[in-house]
Amino acid sequence: MKILFYNHTGKVSGAERVLLMILAGLDRGRFDTVMLCPADGQLSLMAERAGVRTEGIQSLDARFTMRPDRLAKYVASFARLIRAARAVVIHEAPDVVHANSVRAALVMSAATLGLGLPVIWHVHDLLPRHPLSSFIRLVACIFRNNRVIGVSQAVVQRFEGRLRRFFRRRVTTIHNAVDKQRFRPDPQSRNETRRELGLEGKIVIGIVGQLTPRKGQLELIEAFGEMSRSVPDTVLLVVGEPIFNRDEEYATTLEREAQRLGVANRIRFLGAREDVPGIMRALDLLVVNSSLEPFGLTVIEAMASGTPVLATAVDGISEIVRHGENGWLIEARERRSLVEGLFTLVRDRQLRVALAESGGRDVIAHFSVQRFLNEIEAVYRDTRARLGQSAAHARKLRTELSVD
Repeated sequence: MKILFYNHTGKVSGAERVLLMILAGLDRGRFDTVMLCPADGQLSLMAERAGVRTEGIQSLDARFTMRPDRLAKYVASFARLIRAARAVVIHEAPDVVHANSVRAALVMSAATLGLGLPVIWHVHDLLPRHPLSSFIRLVACIFRNNRVIGVSQAVVQRFEGRLRRFFRRRVTTIHNAVDKQRFRPDPQSRNETRRELGLEGKIVIGIVGQLTPRKGQLELIEAFGEMSRSVPDTVLLVVGEPIFNRDEEYATTLEREAQRLGVANRIRFLGAREDVPGIMRALDLLVVNSSLEPFGLTVIEAMASGTPVLATAVDGISEIVRHGENGWLIEARERRSLVEGLFTLVRDRQLRVALAESGGRDVIAHFSVQRFLNEIEAVYRDTRARLGQSAAHARKLRTELSVD
């Protein structure tokens, strides 16, 4: 079976890390894979390192907006990409297209119009409450060959909205996975990383992810400032960088707030790191302070690394963490809940150990790469089987078009 993967951006964030896991893990004896993405980022390079053939295409410039001038600009970007993507689809003649975001799926649904080609929408984000979200749902319903994979039940419920009955059996929840070869307890690695960062004898708290307001780094810095006055041997690591231009100012605000609170000497802004598994192992506590979180990839990465997790009880996180059993849940956007959670876990080492041990068992049971790949491959097989003879006819049509 030939699968054409499409990602609308060349930058690498959580969704792209999941995509790379699929590309690296699929059985090459059964699946022929091609990656289509912009060549101006790390994604194409990382896909090639995984042994996947890549094709370049321009980036998609599109955001949720109702401003007529910006909307016209975004529609024009879509139109250009649709023409380019259709040419690639006809040339490659795949059996299935795997679109790795809602934006990517919109491009490919239009690019494959009339070709009878199934498009799998891999939805990693919560659809915002916005008029354009209703349009997106309608497109997904109208194109009957579409299949939708949501990374959590929360994502699926938001995506379906009031049109749930129209999707019937075309929407599936497949939780993400964690690579236990990379993320695992390793006392030697933990000690080495702590020594390299000068963290010996410290209680190390960390937050890992894109620097953006919804991730809650600012509120964590404020809570850490309050807590650290009573627990002076604590250090906060802020790992990540702003990916989009509008988040650059937010990153600057974080550093200014640390200065204002007088804790800049105990907060380390490490930027983007290639040694995230080592950082995870070095932590005594990972904090995920998101106001919304489609899944929570860093949650299971921490669990796999033997690190306890303090997280907000939102969206996909609530499908992973059970309060007081395999992690510690707090109310989102509630400063007092965050401060009290930090105090509780920083002061109680035995509780941290118990949460980490339970989290590690859960990762093995529910979030393995093999489970994830089996479920993804089942969607591919089921999608092709449902189309039956029409799929063979569509492939013949695309092959004839490519020859012409």
